[in-house]
Amino acid sequence: MQNDLVAALDVGGTKIAGALVDDTGRVLLRTRRATPAREGAETLMGVVETVIAELAAAPGWARVAAVGIGSAGPVDASTGTVSPVNVPGWRDFPLVSRVRRVTGGLPVELVGDGVAMTAAEHWRGAARGYDNALCMVVSTGVGGGLVLGGELHAGPTGNAGHIGHISVDLDGDRCPCGGRGCVERIASGPNIARRALAHGWRPGPDGDESAAAVAQSARAGHPVAIASFERAAQALAAGIAATASLVEIEIAVVGGGVAGAGDVLFVPLRRALREYATLSFVRRLAVAPALMGPDAGLIGAAAAASRGRRGETASVVGGGS
Repeated sequence: MQNDLVAALDVGGTKIAGALVDDTGRVLLRTRRATPAREGAETLMGVVETVIAELAAAPGWARVAAVGIGSAGPVDASTGTVSPVNVPGWRDFPLVSRVRRVTGGLPVELVGDGVAMTAAEHWRGAARGYDNALCMVVSTGVGGGLVLGGELHAGPTGNAGHIGHISVDLDGDRCPCGGRGCVERIASGPNIARRALAHGWRPGPDGDESAAAVAQSARAGHPVAIASFERAAQALAAGIAATASLVEIEIAVVGGGVAGAGDVLFVPLRRALREYATLSFVRRLAVAPALMGPDAGLIGAAAAASRGRRGETASVVGGGS
């Protein structure tokens, strides 16, 4: 029987998703569970095992040749461990070995969620055809990955491109990572909502306090909601411009739940980028919304596993947030 499928896992601060993905990047089956982010390590692993069991119950499981994991980070690809900033129950958790055990010894590739998304966008999405790109996930956290010289660039431990923890406010709030004034502390969904609430925005009758609700208010002209997204856009622009100045990227692709705000985010982001990206070699930097949608992490994790089987691990393993 042909072994042409990959079991992909997308592990984040709000959800743990799984899929069976074929060698064209098509998702054949998907499942997901909420992440019990404040629970202990074994409770979290229990959810991962449940997702794997649901995939393993499908007829296509017999065709699975490898497992790809895209995890919130930091990750350590050299040891197979994860320490997601927004999942405190996992610190140096041996996710690769545990998943390998559950799946009966299948090969397992670990990538950060930002690089998983980057792999997907470079393969089939908005970064396709670009040799130098930054792809970002702006959601519960802010992660990213880099394409340099046409290849995904991971760094020694698999965390290159971790833009969410670039400091853009030297006197800013402490971030859960231990730093101060990080992009994530300003531009992630929860922090957009946090800032809006702190400055007088209030949710509607449904009580929704999410960044999506803030975006809806911004579209309706609420000044505090608009200001919260403008502040997030400014932080993202500062991080993107710094990255472009270092490695001369041609495009920044922005995905994740916050990117779903559309023009509420992208209009002030492009405006702020003109203020930060002023050197001659970064002025033409393009900014585009991601195209792969909620399946990006799964498709990118599958791409990493497929390349790992072909001995290309060094070009795909990397970090996110």
